[in-house]
Amino acid sequence: MRQRIFIKLGFLAIGCSMLTACGATERLADIGKAPDMSTIANPTTQPGYQPVSLPMPSPKNVNPQKNSLWASDRTTFFKDQRASDVGDIITVTIDIDDKAELDNETSRSRTSSETAALPSLLGYEQALAQVLPEAIDNTDLTDFGADSNHKGTGSVARDEKVEVQLAALITQILPNGNMVIHGRQEVRVNFEKRILEIDGVIRPEDISVKNTVSYEQIAEARISYGGKGQITDMQQPRYGQQLYDIVFPF
Repeated sequence: MRQRIFIKLGFLAIGCSMLTACGATERLADIGKAPDMSTIANPTTQPGYQPVSLPMPSPKNVNPQKNSLWASDRTTFFKDQRASDVGDIITVTIDIDDKAELDNETSRSRTSSETAALPSLLGYEQALAQVLPEAIDNTDLTDFGADSNHKGTGSVARDEKVEVQLAALITQILPNGNMVIHGRQEVRVNFEKRILEIDGVIRPEDISVKNTVSYEQIAEARISYGGKGQITDMQQPRYGQQLYDIVFPF
């Protein structure tokens, strides 16, 4: 039994060491140089890209009138410089200023006690004397007791402010005219890289004359703001500590 336990623990240690070695090898290769910048690529060809499919209204047929200075597909009398086709660039303004306060308190208490004996065990109770010490009494083998108390107090005070502008590409035109956008921005300062990503769906009429759209006008918005580098690594716990927090049951 002990050998099986040691074997399982050995395999677990080997697996953890392999995971740590993979991450350590990547970090060792980056010693002395800044993080690499991602190459510019077509987002629709990336492995994780999925075209957006949403419920669409019935298409409307527009009949252009002959000998007219006003075309049916124009939004202004003069040429419109706003983004309107796949591949066009639009500026997204992000100005997030969120505040939230939460305060929770819980209390729980439980006490239990169990006593069990084995006066007869299919006739094998006499054989227990050959295994257990002489001081063991068959009629008083087990005694369980538990006293549990729990009290939790939680408080959250959040104050977030993100103010940035990001250029995004129109990657898809939906049947109802709405446009799917995707934008990614990377800024490297010394050995720390900041990454800003945004995805969502916008309406053409929400685009301003300056070819900008605000983040609250983006449907299904996915905004990600993070980093990669030495400072970000220092803010994360070690792999072993993360694994311990996941598997430790107490």
